Amino acid sequence: MEAKIKELCDLVRETSYAIHEYHGTGHLEKVYENALAHRLRKAGFDVKQQHPLKVFDEDGTEIGDYYADLIVEDVLIIELKACKTFSEEHKAQLIGYLRSANLEHGLLINFGSYKFQIKKFVMDKAKRTTSIPKALSFLLSFASFALFRG
Repeated sequence: MEAKIKELCDLVRETSYAIHEYHGTGHLEKVYENALAHRLRKAGFDVKQQHPLKVFDEDGTEIGDYYADLIVEDVLIIELKACKTFSEEHKAQLIGYLRSANLEHGLLINFGSYKFQIKKFVMDKAKRTTSIPKALSFLLSFASFALFRG
């Protein structure tokens, strides 16, 4: 399963980067959402857009709902942004989605910055905590360097 999710995340990262290169910055988030959903569906993946996620209190009472930008193959939540940079609120939003959906893996992608931004989050279901894998953090730093190199 870990190899499958890694492969899926790699494909989403590559596809998102291609969209970022082709469309550039300046569009609304919905344009990037539609482009990513379209390209992933073309590649044969099951993609749900604006998928409702219900939030329950400890006694099982429904207390609200969210709408995840994309859920791919029922295993990966993708939250898209079109802003200058990520904020703590964006990270908290994705973590909330992971908890509500009871999923382990999520990607936060920003198309609004001139520098392509993506972060992977992994939810530890037992502890209900998240982390950014160290290898991915290094990869993101390297990718940023490579992008500016030309």
